[in-house]
Amino acid sequence: MAMTHLVRWAARAPAPVYAAIGPGRQAEVERLLTRPGLNRAKTPRDAAILLVAGDLPSSSLDALNRLHDQLPRPRTTLRWLDGDQEAIAHRITTALRALCDGAAGEDDRLPDTPANEWKGIGPHGQGGKGMMGGTPYGRPMAMTGKDVRDGLQLDRYTTRVGPFAPMLPPGLVLEVTLQGDVICEASVQAAPFAQPAEADAPALCAARMLRLLGLDAAADRVIRGRPLRAAWVTGAVPRGLARINDTDARDRLSAWLRSRTVTVAPPDLAALLPGSEWSEAMLILASLPPSALIRAARATEAA
Repeated sequence: MAMTHLVRWAARAPAPVYAAIGPGRQAEVERLLTRPGLNRAKTPRDAAILLVAGDLPSSSLDALNRLHDQLPRPRTTLRWLDGDQEAIAHRITTALRALCDGAAGEDDRLPDTPANEWKGIGPHGQGGKGMMGGTPYGRPMAMTGKDVRDGLQLDRYTTRVGPFAPMLPPGLVLEVTLQGDVICEASVQAAPFAQPAEADAPALCAARMLRLLGLDAAADRVIRGRPLRAAWVTGAVPRGLARINDTDARDRLSAWLRSRTVTVAPPDLAALLPGSEWSEAMLILASLPPSALIRAARATEAA
């Protein structure tokens, strides 16, 4: 009896959704996930429903499959191809109830094999080569290099992030080399997906920065058209961050919160991000209107 009540309560909870957003659908999804009864999952591990919005290019399907397999079971995938928010919201809540009622959910799409083969490789059979080479137990070792701020020799680790990372624009794939949480190198591997002019709306742009500051409720409030009166919010963004055209990230957030459109020239992302901490770098990207960021990424990618 107790388990039955728990299942019923779970079915009435907001549906945890992680969105894989395709070309032209960013604004629609951002507005959809502010609806009552839906919960924007911060990570795939927090979600039960994978929402695939729009037609994804074939180049992103491997990433979509990896994303799918990170959702815990039971899980299900819904595709949203039209713009009917009422219909997709109903489908999401219905899917959650089905999972709570015992629906099996979806199996893994990818085989359960390590990304880097390591067993039996190297003199000790653990994937290592020499002093620091290879991929011990499947994980590449960090190599040392000069710290970009003080020149000390520190470990460097290179990884790729995107195209469905929640802190990045849909479609953007960055290759970053990190020393701790400081970016020492950055390059664009894939530009963000094209989005309509609505994605540059001040409320949506402000909400993206607010979420990075941990202010999800405030972000939802702004998207719903309600004023945000907390003047201290902009003070959470460091002064001088990403200064472009005589405005910095704080100025742009302040303008968006006052419903003002922001126009900036596309910056050189490869020069803009190194030297910043990871959290600062994400604020830098979010402080750029999607149209400017897309042009900047395409220019960097072409170079």
